Amino acid sequence: MNTNKGCKSSYIFADKFFLEGKVEGSGFLEINEGRFVGFSENLSEKEAEIINYAGHWIAPGLVDTHIHGFQNHDIMDNDVTGLNKISEGLLSCGVTSFLPTTLTSSTEVLNRVVEMIGANYKEVRGAKIIGIFLEGPFFTEKHKGAQNPNYFCDPSIDLLKNWQKLSNYSIEKIAIAPERKGTAEFIEYAVRDKIAVALAHSDATYEEAKQAVEKGASIFVHTFNGMSPLHHREPGMVGAAMNLKNVFTEIICDGYHVHPVAANILMDTRGRDQTVLVTDCMMAGGMPEGSYRLGEIPVEVKEGAARIEGGSLSGSILQLKNAVQNTVKWGIATPEEAIYMASTAPAKSIGKDDECGKIAKGYAADFIVLNPDMDLIATYLNGTCRYHIKEEEVR
Repeated sequence: MNTNKGCKSSYIFADKFFLEGKVEGSGFLEINEGRFVGFSENLSEKEAEIINYAGHWIAPGLVDTHIHGFQNHDIMDNDVTGLNKISEGLLSCGVTSFLPTTLTSSTEVLNRVVEMIGANYKEVRGAKIIGIFLEGPFFTEKHKGAQNPNYFCDPSIDLLKNWQKLSNYSIEKIAIAPERKGTAEFIEYAVRDKIAVALAHSDATYEEAKQAVEKGASIFVHTFNGMSPLHHREPGMVGAAMNLKNVFTEIICDGYHVHPVAANILMDTRGRDQTVLVTDCMMAGGMPEGSYRLGEIPVEVKEGAARIEGGSLSGSILQLKNAVQNTVKWGIATPEEAIYMASTAPAKSIGKDDECGKIAKGYAADFIVLNPDMDLIATYLNGTCRYHIKEEEVR
């Protein structure tokens, strides 16, 4: 198995492996110089270094493509230390790659935030930053959620060009409301620049969403939330998310944003291969209940949910490992499907599945260790264990 004779491989033994396109039973996963080499049911080398995870499962590192903060740090704080703390903290969530996600704000603030991320994203010490997700400011007010409508405006190619330049061309995803003026030209430009265009915080009709998808938009952001609902005479954004071809639908499976039955309906109609589990987690993730903020907006976290004044949900405190676990517990996904929706599907949705979200030959050895109850036991980056929990601490 060892294809690099100059450097000794190590081998992960476990009961089950969630590999690219298949699930294998017990065996050995070879890692060499921080990358996956291959899987075998048996090991012929007599003096191999074996890391024994008998009784456990090995899955790809999770990929969170929509996250605003964690452990009392917010992306909009524009703080390098905070960015790194988020990166390191996400290892405890099973996340090995993520898109730091901005909020609607002034052009000046967004300029500074994307510039900071672009200058530092390669230096974070935890989960890898694989780009930036700009959530706003090109939204409309009716479904604004926790976005500040004072900064809403029509899509601007000039603004996007500037943000790309300031960020060292690290923007991978941007969300817009398809009913705003100039969306067709904006979408075409962004897609040519290899930026995934998502639809969000919108009261668009089905036809408006369909036209945006025809121009190249390919993601529906936190489906059901912040968008025009499904109605039998006007299918709206939700109907478009369910019915249009070749798009991905994000969903927040924390039990607050979307009822499990609604989540199951979306997965059945969209397909679990095109459903993306996200957290939309804000700074209160991994923290006690209390008062926090999402960007500029005060948020109260109580009984597991984050809400702004008036009671509307404002992001979440969901950890991606728990979204995976929830979908299995609710009976709406198999373990294989749940893991796919939190690793390969999100990577595919932003065109990054050639570098993360899979256990496949040549990929960085970013993976997680689960027990059969889907509890996270360990997180590995580049073949090195960076987070581990004792089994007795799980429950």
